[in-house]
Amino acid sequence: MEEELNTLRKRHLYREVKVIESPQSAHVRYRGRDMLMLASNSYLDLCNEERIKAYAARILAEYGTGSGGSRLTTGTTALHTQTEEALARFKGREAAVVFNTGFAANSGILPALCRAGDVIYSDELNHASIIDGCRQSRAETVVYRHNDMADLERKIKERPGRQGMIVSDGVFSMDGDIVDLPGLVELADAYGLLSMIDEAHATGVVGATGRGCEEHFHMEGRTDILMGTLSKAIGAEGGYVCGSRVLAEYLKNRARSYIFSTALPPVTMAAAKRALELIEEEPWRVGRLQENVRWFCGQLRERGIEAWSETAIIPIRIGAEEKAVEVSEMLMEQGFFLPAIRYPTVKKGEAMLRAALMATHTKEELRAAAAAIAAAIAWAGRE
Repeated sequence: MEEELNTLRKRHLYREVKVIESPQSAHVRYRGRDMLMLASNSYLDLCNEERIKAYAARILAEYGTGSGGSRLTTGTTALHTQTEEALARFKGREAAVVFNTGFAANSGILPALCRAGDVIYSDELNHASIIDGCRQSRAETVVYRHNDMADLERKIKERPGRQGMIVSDGVFSMDGDIVDLPGLVELADAYGLLSMIDEAHATGVVGATGRGCEEHFHMEGRTDILMGTLSKAIGAEGGYVCGSRVLAEYLKNRARSYIFSTALPPVTMAAAKRALELIEEEPWRVGRLQENVRWFCGQLRERGIEAWSETAIIPIRIGAEEKAVEVSEMLMEQGFFLPAIRYPTVKKGEAMLRAALMATHTKEELRAAAAAIAAAIAWAGRE
């Protein structure tokens, strides 16, 4: 193990935990300093929202700290069912099921629905949890080129009559681009396949009111399975799946990561439920986030950095791992929290800075960040 760790250090691939000393928000405390957070998945800045904290504190006092068991024994409280009902309403589905994490949701859903003899068609840039879920299912996994519907259809035609599923990220977690949902659903319907979208980075981010990819494309109700997380824009913890009532009941009886995990505590469900209510009550948050993305990308382009995104994720491509680490360290010294993303999260030699914006960032903060990023990249690229 020590030899492998030394190799990672030499290749600039060694990772260390960064310890935040404050609530997750647009500004955090790190190593005793105030930092502008530019890498958090709390896109709507709800982790530290006072009304959510107040409601969660009341539920904590009422229900205590833990759930005491799995969802099918003693672990389901009224807060769990209320949160699932709120998710189903928000996503326009009959029912929802909450898992402990988004990773647990994908590693439970895919093996429950697909088995040996089936085929899962998976985008090449899908999240690791989807990849692991595919492996655990024992179905044949066919990887198609990123967002390439022609390649996907060609591979479906090579396996005529096979039962299975097409699964894709809704918003891809590194590049920040959006799935070709119209094309994917059209192929699923044409060839009798289930369609599944992972909306971890789409919920609360894309669509006029943050309801995700279906709203973005005006395709409400067209996807068979909508999966996502409560830990990003919603600012709590947990994964979920939304779909038909039959799907929900089936997963409760077949998904091993649901059956054999201790349930999340009621206080976590309370935070998620209140956050969903605020997203509906205050749609300005989603609009402000989308406006910030447009502004920040424009500021980067003005400084010669190629940047474009329709989501909260803006990839700033560096290339060499050593250079990406150097740029990140320079930004950290100036008070901008923006870690380097390296292999195996992205391909070797394609290291990047993955900027992730919040609705509460100001234009002045984003202008300063864009200037600092451009200067750091130029400095690191000198001879």
